[in-house]
Amino acid sequence: MKRYLSLLIPFFLAACGSQPDGRLRIGVSIPTQREERWVRDVATLRSQCAAKNFVFMLQISDNDAARQLAQCENLLAQKIDVLILAPHDAAAASVIVEKARAQGVKVISYDRLVLNADVDLYLSFDNVRVGELQGDYLTKLVPKGNYVVLSGAPTDHNAALFKEGAMKIIKPLADRGDIKIVMEQPVKDWQPLEAMKLMENALTASGNKIDAVLAPNDGTAGGCVQALAAQGLAGKIPVTGQDAELSAVRRIADGTQAMTVFKDTRRLAEAAVDAAEKLAAGKDPGVNSAVPNGKISVPSRLLSPTAVDKANLSAVLIESGYIKKEDVYK
Repeated sequence: MKRYLSLLIPFFLAACGSQPDGRLRIGVSIPTQREERWVRDVATLRSQCAAKNFVFMLQISDNDAARQLAQCENLLAQKIDVLILAPHDAAAASVIVEKARAQGVKVISYDRLVLNADVDLYLSFDNVRVGELQGDYLTKLVPKGNYVVLSGAPTDHNAALFKEGAMKIIKPLADRGDIKIVMEQPVKDWQPLEAMKLMENALTASGNKIDAVLAPNDGTAGGCVQALAAQGLAGKIPVTGQDAELSAVRRIADGTQAMTVFKDTRRLAEAAVDAAEKLAAGKDPGVNSAVPNGKISVPSRLLSPTAVDKANLSAVLIESGYIKKEDVYK
């Protein structure tokens, strides 16, 4: 940890002052509420702020970088102390960070890393590890054959990290000739419909000769499964996922999706509010790593993800209270 000490120095300098009423004002900017995981994030962030009597101010950009900038400018105008920012566009969001720092507002890059900016803290899961879990699972199940390799939105830096992790496992087998990648494409804005269209194209081009599908998250996995189902192949070709969304967990229980990667967003949101409080007080927010963003090595707090399939679904998701058994198996 000695190598991170220099990264912590800014946290022990002047603290952000709270408002005259003594309540910490936390602004939250997220890209979407179209995915279940982001709904969960907001619910936990809201409840954690309420428990600590913090002011919670939310903006949702609906996957629009210009709108996110305008919304964050509005939050800054309302004198927030800390901005929890999950960028839609990792590069474009650097302007938001610059504006926040100009006002002395601490910025937590939440779940997704803001590029080329002086972010105070990056709080996420080990996203390269997420991809490694997906790639390892898929290649053990299908060590040889035709692969469709999809990645997330090009505007989301996490998508690159997920793919990096997965390709650490897949590429050596592809280089050896055991695996043939018949399609390798990003999915615009993580949209399930886009994933479905790409999967349909891959099936058509290969004459349905697909053996495995790397889908970067559960939404895109659902699109892929829908395309496979139309050809009578759902459940016959393993599809990965991520986020442990209820619809995906149901597919895993039914056998049409092979696995998902569980990132307990309850822990992430709890850690974000805790980190916001500590940053505002000039304290260490729990840094355990450092991640380069093109400008600085960002002090980071990374949590561990877990691979989930039919074998451990109950132990990991149901017994932890994340999902109710009756919701999965009804």
